[in-house]
Amino acid sequence: MDHDVALLLLAGVAVFTGAVVQGGVGFGLGLVAAPLITLLDPSVMPGAVQVVNMAMPLFTLAREWRRAEWRGAGWALLGRLPGSAIGALVVVYVSTATLGVLVGVMVLIAVVLTARAVSVPRNGATLTAAGFLSGITGTATGIGGPPIALVYQSARGPQIRATLAMFFCVSAAQSLVILALLGRLPGRALAAGAALVPFVLLGFAASGPLRRYLDGGRLRTAVLTVAAVSACALLGQSLAH
Repeated sequence: MDHDVALLLLAGVAVFTGAVVQGGVGFGLGLVAAPLITLLDPSVMPGAVQVVNMAMPLFTLAREWRRAEWRGAGWALLGRLPGSAIGALVVVYVSTATLGVLVGVMVLIAVVLTARAVSVPRNGATLTAAGFLSGITGTATGIGGPPIALVYQSARGPQIRATLAMFFCVSAAQSLVILALLGRLPGRALAAGAALVPFVLLGFAASGPLRRYLDGGRLRTAVLTVAAVSACALLGQSLAH
């Protein structure tokens, strides 16, 4: 088998699995796909993951857009824009490994603290702060879901998925534009991301049973679990550099 084809299939399996997780929980594609794609071909990161991060929400919104919380997404995007700019500067000037360790530890602490509480306050301040942190980590590493997902952990399944989908679609587009302006978006990254979009579609189509299972009152536990795993993946990816 051709080397490039083998890499595409391996990355495709990761994207498919991540799309199944995100189709049910509302986030998680970057968590599964980013570490493996970084290991397979770091030259296409984080651009390739941002392409699939922008594609996946379109399928979710096509199904559940009526449940999106527009005001909440607006606050999160307000924080996301400056966060994306800082994330791009991290890509250029700062070690993403250092950032990954710091954010991974922060997310794990947040998961432990919020697991003991009924919910995280969901207001303009918390959403803007979560969007800001998501912008930094999402642009720099391709994993930006945990901060905003933790704020929405107590919402209903369709509302979480639709609101996060709207946020992720716009935020991924922001990251791609900023990376392109800084000359950190090679054509290979865009081509790799486009080649992985069919795996996104297959994963979303296969996520139906998981979505129905989690909507039966199990979604908050799933959100906290995926956030914790995201943090561990980010720590592992960062320490491996």
